[in-house]
Amino acid sequence: MKSVAENKKARFEYSIIDTYECGFALLGSEVVAVRHGKINLKDSFVRIIKGEAWLLDSHIGHMNTANKYFTHEDRRARKLLLHRAEIDKLIGKISTDGFTLVILNCYFKRGILKGTLALAKGKNLHDKRQAIKERDLKREVRAYY
Repeated sequence: MKSVAENKKARFEYSIIDTYECGFALLGSEVVAVRHGKINLKDSFVRIIKGEAWLLDSHIGHMNTANKYFTHEDRRARKLLLHRAEIDKLIGKISTDGFTLVILNCYFKRGILKGTLALAKGKNLHDKRQAIKERDLKREVRAYY
């Protein structure tokens, strides 16, 4: 499964506690645009509203060949498809422990768009500095050998 889009900022900003696989409820023009790589998850986040998981602030661009009357909004809220038990578990963790939900990546699995939903906790500034140091050290080691 090849990743269509990845949220690198989420891995830097948050410590990933647990991951879940979820589906997306998309329009036809959105699926075609995602297949062509016109998706950006950089500032996206997930909220649970009325017992349903919603992806907010994700950007899916338009295709030039699409009909102007049947296009979608770029930054509309998109519903995530999860089992009821998973949503209930996530509601409990978010409300008590101060966790948040983010999408890490999107990929096609047997022709259906799926995503990796992560239960995450925000990193402190010193944790981010440590991650930068480790990344730079790995880059130097790769360049040396």
